[in-house]
Amino acid sequence: AGAAVLVLCGLIGTCSLRIDTLQQVQALGVLRGATVNSPTTYYEGPAGPTGFEYDLALGLAESLGVELKLVLAAKPSDALEMVRSGRAHLAAAGLAVTPQRSGQVRFSRPYLKVVPQLVSRMGRRVPANLDAVGEGLVVPRHSAAAEFLAGHRTAHPDLSWTEDPDRDTEELLLQVADGEIAYTVAPSDLVAINKRYYPKLRVAFDLSEPLDVAWGFPAGADNSLFVPAQHYLSGLSERYLARLRDRYFGHIEQVDYLGAVTLATHVETRLPKYRELFERAGREFDIDWRLLAAIGYQESHWDPKAVSPTGVKGIMQLTLQTARFLKVADREDPTQSIMGGARYIRRLIDILPADVQHPDRVWLALAAYNLGYGHIIDVRELTRQRNGDPRRWVDVRANLRLLTQPRWHQKTRYGYARGHEAQTYVGNVRTYYDMLVYIFGDAPANPAGEPEVQDRAAPAEDPLNIRTPVL
Repeated sequence: AGAAVLVLCGLIGTCSLRIDTLQQVQALGVLRGATVNSPTTYYEGPAGPTGFEYDLALGLAESLGVELKLVLAAKPSDALEMVRSGRAHLAAAGLAVTPQRSGQVRFSRPYLKVVPQLVSRMGRRVPANLDAVGEGLVVPRHSAAAEFLAGHRTAHPDLSWTEDPDRDTEELLLQVADGEIAYTVAPSDLVAINKRYYPKLRVAFDLSEPLDVAWGFPAGADNSLFVPAQHYLSGLSERYLARLRDRYFGHIEQVDYLGAVTLATHVETRLPKYRELFERAGREFDIDWRLLAAIGYQESHWDPKAVSPTGVKGIMQLTLQTARFLKVADREDPTQSIMGGARYIRRLIDILPADVQHPDRVWLALAAYNLGYGHIIDVRELTRQRNGDPRRWVDVRANLRLLTQPRWHQKTRYGYARGHEAQTYVGNVRTYYDMLVYIFGDAPANPAGEPEVQDRAAPAEDPLNIRTPVL
């Protein structure tokens, strides 16, 4: 109907009927969202667009029955200006809600919280507070950080800073890491992600309590798009938002500075010897080689002679039982170990029920690689009993610790397990994988391909339940 009105008005030239924003969106069949390129908002992967803000905005477009079209802005402040000027219907750009911004646009209900943090470089003097910062503080012009600092000028009269008109927050974080500037202010989610890539970054202190993050809409009396957007956001359960946050941010603080530096060193000194083997195994078993390398790094730091106190050996740390099932004659042989480990994780991915989707399928398979598939059967059942979703890693992860508690593990088939170790294991592998992707290039949206075997029966009973696949 909206499209017909527009066409009719165009033909007769005298139509005075004004249509609201929602009618425009529906007539065009497109919702225009202003965003920025960032790991916390939106980016293009090999399989297409992805990101936390992208997923949320796509959901809104689908609820309206229209296509989402993103318009890239250089900075969040530019995304806000696109909304104010009518070039975009909403701004989905990781926008912290601030008083100044609230006077420019109308914000939706929040869906995330971030903390503004003062960031410096390891080895530099750490100021105790804003009064002690001194020189070298740089923030993007027209940013939430600049607004925050301006609001504290009266309380901290000696505080000084520079506002860079060209660089965004991520570029300034890189300059801090390289020692080109002394400090910047950045939101906690972006800091945590960039600390993986620039391990010399350090948080000096938090500048405030958490701030809301929300969408920005044009100010004014037209509520036609704002109201359904509010309705859409209010309909998102906290469980759904937790899963979405976990997908993009749930593992970002898993590895500390020393771990990041050690990985970077081993990428240069150890990985070159085995990269070709990981790539060959990745091709054969349809798994991103960097995921296999991340598993190998978590297991042994790419040391073919590694032996654990429990007797697992080699780069992929295979037990004797698992090696026999996989027909791995020499666990300390890098080729046999990597090919065997790849075959095993592929099997674990494939054997999970068909209703477990990616990427949860991969995270659950990683937990099974560490803990044993039988324990994953158990914890998925406990998750179901506790009204969680056994198909979702974030729900299963929350119940892994129950396997250490007698009142819970006594109810299970496979009994006690150190579930908290599997939590750490999966988080570490995910972080190492992200770091390897950053070093070697973009990742596919799905690091382990589509499952080859779905909805298979559970593995035959294994009395030890330690990494024993069904072959």
